[in-house]
Amino acid sequence: MSIRDTEIPVDTPSPAKDQKLPLAALLALATAVFITSLTETLPAGVLPSMSGDLGVSESAMGQSVTIYAIGTALTAIPLTAATAAWHRKRLLLTAMAGFAVANTVTAVSSDYPVTMVARFLAGVAAGLAWALLAGYARRMAPVHLQGKAIAIAMAGIPVALSLGVPAGTFIGGALGWRVAFLIMTGLTVVLLGWIVAVVPEYPGQRAGSRTPMLRALRVPGVAPVLFVTLVFVLAHTILYTYIATFLDRLGMEDSTDVVLLVFGGASLLSIWIVATQIHRRLRGLTVASTLLVAVAATLLALLSDSTALVYVAVTLWGLGWGGIPTLLQTAVGDAGGEQADSAQAMLVTLWNVAMAAGGVAGGVLLDRVGSESFPWSVLLLMLPVLAVVVAARVHGFPAKRPGATV
Repeated sequence: MSIRDTEIPVDTPSPAKDQKLPLAALLALATAVFITSLTETLPAGVLPSMSGDLGVSESAMGQSVTIYAIGTALTAIPLTAATAAWHRKRLLLTAMAGFAVANTVTAVSSDYPVTMVARFLAGVAAGLAWALLAGYARRMAPVHLQGKAIAIAMAGIPVALSLGVPAGTFIGGALGWRVAFLIMTGLTVVLLGWIVAVVPEYPGQRAGSRTPMLRALRVPGVAPVLFVTLVFVLAHTILYTYIATFLDRLGMEDSTDVVLLVFGGASLLSIWIVATQIHRRLRGLTVASTLLVAVAATLLALLSDSTALVYVAVTLWGLGWGGIPTLLQTAVGDAGGEQADSAQAMLVTLWNVAMAAGGVAGGVLLDRVGSESFPWSVLLLMLPVLAVVVAARVHGFPAKRPGATV
C-alpha cells in the first residue's frame, strides 16, 4: 500500500531539516485514504436499493465489492511498475481523478454490467493510490516521525469504516444511493484541488534504477511481512464482512451499527498508540496487535452469549486491527530498502487478494458450518501470524527500525 522512491534529487527539500510534520498535506492523504476505503465498502450499506434499481439480486450486487478488490489485486503490481518514473504528485492526481470518474459512472448507471466495469476501474485507481499513499507520507517526514506520518495518512481507513459507511448508508436511505456516490465524487473533486495546493512533489525512479518487481521477495524480511499481511487481513475480513450475520445469530442484529462504532473508535485509538510508539516499538506493537485479535476471537468463540463480553471482544479487535496498516506498511518499507516500491506494490496486491478471499471463505464457512465458525477461523489464522512475527526478529519485524535513533 505504499511506495518509497530511492531517487531524490539534491534540490528536493529534506523534511528532516524542519523536524515537523506537514499536517495539511498529510490530512489530504488521509482524505484520499478515506475516499478509497469508502468507495470500496459503500455498496455494502446501500445494497438492497442498488440491487433493486439495477434489477439484480443482492448477492450479485454484493460482487461489486469483490470486483473492486479484484481490480486492485490484478493491477497494483503492473501499474506500479509502469508508472515508476512518473512524478508522485501527477500519479496521485491521476489516481484520485479515476475515483471521481468511476463513482460518477456508478451513480448515473442504470445497467449492471456498466456499474461493474466502473467498480473494477475504481479498484484499478485504488491500486495506484494504495501503492503510493503511505510511501508519500513517509517521504514527508524525518525518520523518527515517519511512523506517525503514515499513521495520520492511514487514519482514513477506520474513519471510513466506522463513520463513512454508516453516513453513506443514512444518505442512501434518505436521498438515494446515487446521491451517496455523487457526494463521493464531489469530495474527490475538492481533494484534487487540495492536493494541488498543499501536497509536495517528489520525482519517480529513473529508468536505470528500477529492478524487476519480484526481486523484492529475495530481500530479507520482505517475505515474512507479506505473509503476515495476507493471513492477518484474511482473518480480519472473514469476520468483518459477515459481522452483521454473526451478530444476528447472537440476537444482536439491532446493535450492528453500535458494534461497528465501538470497533471504529477502538481502531482510532489503536492508530494513535501506534503513531506515538512505532518508531521504537514496531515489533512489540505487531506482536501485541496479533495477540489482541486472537484474544478477541477467543472471547467471541467461547463467551459470545454475554453481550458485555461481545463488546469487550470488539474493542480488543479494534485495538488490534487499527494500527495494522501502519505497522505492515512501515515494516515492508523498512525491509525493502531500495526495493521498497516493489515490496509495497506486492503488499497492496496481497492485501486485496486477502480481502476478496475473506469474503469468499466467509461465505463458504457460513453455508457449510455456520457463523459460529468465524471467530474460530480468525483464531486459527492468528497462530501462524504470531509465529512468523516472533521468528522475524532480525529482518521483517526487528526490535529497532533501520535508521532509527533511540
